[in-house]
Amino acid sequence: MLTFILFILLFTVIIMIHEAGHLLAAKKFGVYCYEFSFGMGPLLFSKKFKETQYSIRALPIGGYVAMAGEDSDEEVYPDVKVPEGRRITDLVWWKRAIIQLAGIFNNILLAYFIFCMVVLAAGRISTSPEPVVDSIIAGSPAETAGFEEGDKIVKIVKEDGSSIKPAEFIDMQTFVTDDSTLTITVERDGTEEVMSVTPIYDENEERYMIGVNAAKSKAVDVNLANCWYYGGYEMIMLTRLMFQAIVNIFQGAGLSNLSGPVGIYQATDTYVKMGFESYLLLIAQLSLNLGIFNALPLPVLDGGQFVITVAEAVAHRRLNEKIRVGLMLTCWALLIGLMVYVTWNDIIRLF
Repeated sequence: MLTFILFILLFTVIIMIHEAGHLLAAKKFGVYCYEFSFGMGPLLFSKKFKETQYSIRALPIGGYVAMAGEDSDEEVYPDVKVPEGRRITDLVWWKRAIIQLAGIFNNILLAYFIFCMVVLAAGRISTSPEPVVDSIIAGSPAETAGFEEGDKIVKIVKEDGSSIKPAEFIDMQTFVTDDSTLTITVERDGTEEVMSVTPIYDENEERYMIGVNAAKSKAVDVNLANCWYYGGYEMIMLTRLMFQAIVNIFQGAGLSNLSGPVGIYQATDTYVKMGFESYLLLIAQLSLNLGIFNALPLPVLDGGQFVITVAEAVAHRRLNEKIRVGLMLTCWALLIGLMVYVTWNDIIRLF
């Protein structure tokens, strides 16, 4: 029961923070807001304050801010008379853009604050080592390919042409997601060497590896003065991992690692058992994840709306309504399909 309550609380915090960003920005620029809702579906509770109705709905899988000037707003709220000049479409493009990005900003800000507080509470943090080979596993593909201790990994290229120049050792680990042959450039004694290596799947680590180890991480003391830096460091590290995961998904790898509500519920149970700080970290990770996901340039997401707004400003005209609706419906279909897929994956993992 405790896990379920904390699971709902987790979603409540992340969604409310996100939608509050849109609401506050909209009100700042004078946009009339019909409703601020947590959840979707049937209405459970509502309270009107000034001109906005604040609602709780049955399904805690999202939320929204209904603003005047959005698609179909007059059909949904036919009895409301919106004052002139208070529709979002009445604003200059950059004000609309700020409203569209405000939810993303709030999610990232929440994640940053939690990361800072958690590393401060921990008192120490381990930084990721550089992409330098500290040791080589005997009999591994790396040993066969001719890697040596001290090699600095400069660039990795996959068979499909995708590449990465790792800034830290963990960048290389997240890039290697399958058994496709890698062309790796290393810096050795002032010169560059190019080697070809095919990763193998390690059952214990549950990931593909080439067989090189990094140096030990360096531990740094954290205090109130530097927690803002190291909290940001942790968040940037996680952000890079998330972006790499997104790239992998678009390249057809890593889909099986995605999780939906069922997987998040399981993660909540695990993190709660690990302690309050771990639970806070889960909130930070999911808040950051939501912010990054919403920044994708898909029309149904904030990032897509931002792109459309900028494109309309450059073209000095609105996007054709039929094209807009077509894009929205297509993206909704893709997202619903993705949700069904990840939920099915979560259920399979249960058994």
